Amino acid sequence: MTPIVILVGVVILVAVGLVIAGMRAPQAKDPIQERLAEFSVREEPISLEEIELSQRFRERIILPFFNRIGQITSRFTPQATLESTRKKLETAGNPMQMDPAFFLTMRFVLGITFGGLVFLVFIITKRNWLQGLGLSVVFLLLGFFFPDLFLGSRISRRKKGVFRAMPDALDLLTICVEAGLGFDAAMSKVHEKWDNDLALEFGRVIQEIRLGKLRRDALRDMSERLEVSEMTSFVAAVIQSEQLGVSMAKVLRIQSDQMRVRRRQMAEEEAHRLPIKMIFPIGILIFPSIMIVLLGPAVLILMTSALGAILGFTG
Repeated sequence: MTPIVILVGVVILVAVGLVIAGMRAPQAKDPIQERLAEFSVREEPISLEEIELSQRFRERIILPFFNRIGQITSRFTPQATLESTRKKLETAGNPMQMDPAFFLTMRFVLGITFGGLVFLVFIITKRNWLQGLGLSVVFLLLGFFFPDLFLGSRISRRKKGVFRAMPDALDLLTICVEAGLGFDAAMSKVHEKWDNDLALEFGRVIQEIRLGKLRRDALRDMSERLEVSEMTSFVAAVIQSEQLGVSMAKVLRIQSDQMRVRRRQMAEEEAHRLPIKMIFPIGILIFPSIMIVLLGPAVLILMTSALGAILGFTG
């Protein structure tokens, strides 16, 4: 069983490494903006070959390879599945600029890799094939659902980050609007001053408006991408104030106050949940250790006493 234990440990380490790499992955940058920045810095024009060679190996070889496989598999994938995956990727922020076909292909590749490695070890060690097949199916399912679980954690963390950043962002929007700036210019200020998911979404809204999309449509698309109820109510209030001619500064001030109250209520709710969450680590980890420290010496003394000899603890 030693090779199986080693393989299971390696698979777990790989999964943990993928989680850590995904959590520490930098935010995706716009390739068009990067190339424009390179053209503005360089004095001499560069060729397309130099541009391609200046990219990293992952962007030149690995990602195009998986994208090509994804394009092939997308022909056999239902459109509803692709749309659902695209929606999840947009909600998660799509840190690695993956398309739905690439994500679905990665799920199959990880599943086949994990399951194939386990089954290969059973074949090499000449163990029971039925046992190896069952364990291979378990790891195949683990590899298949791992990207989906990772994406779900990214979505949850991004929603929490947007919710926590909203009161400060609304305060800055209120200050800018009261100082005389328009709402679009105020969102640009938020995008310039901060570097978080909410600021990036405001920057995307500004870019869409500059490309000709109506502001209310760009704001609705932002609320649909984030899927945060507080952002949805904020967007609805902004659109309504624009249609009815209500003062934008007053609406932003009210929304900011409500968001701060909501964030304080959420913090109090989490604080009230904390004692219940600590029951399990206390009962499983801390309490047994305390019992061993407190009762261990008494048990040792009892084993060396006459009662211990009667019970058969001493020879």
